Amino acid sequence: MSHRPAMRRLLGLLVAWVVLLGPAGAGAEPLTVSSGSGDHRFEVEMAVSAVDKARGLMFRQSLAPDAGMLFVYQRPQPVSFWMRNTLIPLDILFIGKDGRIARIHRRARPLDDTPIPSGGPIRGVLEIPGGRAAELGLAVGDRVIGPLLP
Repeated sequence: MSHRPAMRRLLGLLVAWVVLLGPAGAGAEPLTVSSGSGDHRFEVEMAVSAVDKARGLMFRQSLAPDAGMLFVYQRPQPVSFWMRNTLIPLDILFIGKDGRIARIHRRARPLDDTPIPSGGPIRGVLEIPGGRAAELGLAVGDRVIGPLLP
């Protein structure tokens, strides 16, 4: 007896549930990246719960230039992201326990299942539109000041 039809129905229901719920998090919060090129303000959605983190920016058709999503972890830990069901390119900024950018993965490819590892323990991850980090001159070592970060 095959469980594939049941699994397909379950997967279909899960995708429909995610799409119907809409964007993760409740409202946008201000966040600033302080870099050598100045202070850059973003309005970020918070991905704190497991459901929010799993959904991330999936199925979005666009993202405003100064918008993003902030993933926060209770304690520093290695993490890995992918772009499954993510339709737009993203810059992924991994934030260390000191609140500084530890690594930047630039222009992550939409719909790509290749893991994007943090490269070590991190406290948070900021996803912004692909190419935006280079446009603003953001770099490793820049300070991220925002909700739930040190």
